[in-house]
Amino acid sequence: MADPEKTQVPRLTSLSHGGGCGCKIAPGLLTQILKSTSQLPMPPELMVGIESSDDAAVYRLNDTQALVATTDFFMPIVDDPYDFGRIAAANALSDVYAMGGTPIFALAIVGMPIKVLPVDVIGRILEGGQAVCRAAGIPIAGGHSIDSVEAIYGLVALGLVHPGRVRRNADAKPGDRLVLGKPLGVGVLSAALKKEQLDAAGYARMLATTTRLNTPGPDLAAIPGVHALTDVTGFGLAGHALEIARGAGLRLVIDWARVPLMIGVRDLAARGFVTGASGRNWASYGAEVSAPSGLPDVVRDMLTDPQTSGGLLVSCDPGCVGEVLALFRKHGFDEAAEIGEVTPLAPGQAPGLLVR
Repeated sequence: MADPEKTQVPRLTSLSHGGGCGCKIAPGLLTQILKSTSQLPMPPELMVGIESSDDAAVYRLNDTQALVATTDFFMPIVDDPYDFGRIAAANALSDVYAMGGTPIFALAIVGMPIKVLPVDVIGRILEGGQAVCRAAGIPIAGGHSIDSVEAIYGLVALGLVHPGRVRRNADAKPGDRLVLGKPLGVGVLSAALKKEQLDAAGYARMLATTTRLNTPGPDLAAIPGVHALTDVTGFGLAGHALEIARGAGLRLVIDWARVPLMIGVRDLAARGFVTGASGRNWASYGAEVSAPSGLPDVVRDMLTDPQTSGGLLVSCDPGCVGEVLALFRKHGFDEAAEIGEVTPLAPGQAPGLLVR
């Protein structure tokens, strides 16, 4: 017989208006909100701030160390509390790895509807986050909690990197090749899950990719031919590729047929399982994306699909593509693939993204 107390616990995803990185404010609106903050004075030790929409801030401590600092939190993308905690923690730590850094410790950000969720459910969320931090070899050394309407969990993540190995998203060079570390499709799978249309195999694939730490980051940053790094998260592959293009003043070209997709997501997207964030993303930056033969709806939805704890996107010299792919494989990222290139701008051309 079912425990009556447990049957009254709501699905975590039913408590959130948007899950995972799909909660992000649309990039166009975010740009407007942050416009005035770029005028604030910045100390010379601040190697990376908000000027290039990068993954984390980087502050030089001395000649051999720089501090990487970031924060990331969101509402539930899955219903299992332990899995939610794991996904949120892996996603937060990803920003440290994306700068070429190694995490050193984290602080927890906890907002929970304490009159709705039992204490043991909230505890399982925190346990999931702790499990991922243990896997990364770091402690959760503190944090802050509030009583909120929606369940929110994430981390302030801190790391260290050599100043000479900081990899920004704005330093791509003409002729670079693009390598993507994880397949796309997390947003599509999460949309299907919320509507109870995702099978156990699909959920397992979703969980495997969202909880996999982007540990190749520091090793990639040690390769001189790796010029730019970022992770693909809430703005989708197109959005984060455009950040690279704008920052470097170049054009990125994506060969769509080479982009890895998670099993089953193309069919799910064709059936309408896409997030609201996907449409908001396209409304924000679609004018900067071109396609010689047009862009089918499914391709557009996949390009804008918000990735929670998505893969690293690497811009590197053509001569080190093999080394980059081998490094991904060494870390267990067997689906990493070369997906395009970086090209100079034609006269009068603005930075943008071409999908062919």
